[in-house]
Amino acid sequence: GRLQDRDHRARLTRAGAACDTSPVVQPDASRADDLRDTERIRLRALVAGDVETARDMHADDFQLINPAGGSISKAAYLSMIASGDLQYLVWDPENIAVRLFGTDAAAIRYRSVIDGKRDGESFHGRYWHTDTYERRADRWQAVWSHATEIIDP
Repeated sequence: GRLQDRDHRARLTRAGAACDTSPVVQPDASRADDLRDTERIRLRALVAGDVETARDMHADDFQLINPAGGSISKAAYLSMIASGDLQYLVWDPENIAVRLFGTDAAAIRYRSVIDGKRDGESFHGRYWHTDTYERRADRWQAVWSHATEIIDP
């Protein structure tokens, strides 16, 4: 009766304690690769003018600091893409460096070549990019982006 029930409960408790129910965390190299892939997908969406995909990849509080020093919100940035006021024709990133901060935050940095049009005027340049990402709702989202034009001496 009671003794057997108590022994059974004790065995279940020990078995439950032996089970690791903590979430699976990817190794750093794998998470860094996921971030690189996420950034490349984000850039392809922006070049394609795929605002729906880009909307999911940018946090609601996303902010871009453009090469001219202007601050642009997610809504304004994606509106410029959707309207065609800002078109990326080429956005070619070089090696993307990743710094992980725990499991839910990261910074990336890379150089790129960008060809595009802003208000109908063509532009071409080389840029440094620094972006911060946060893991929200089980996916990486860009939170802050900063671009600086590389000017040859």
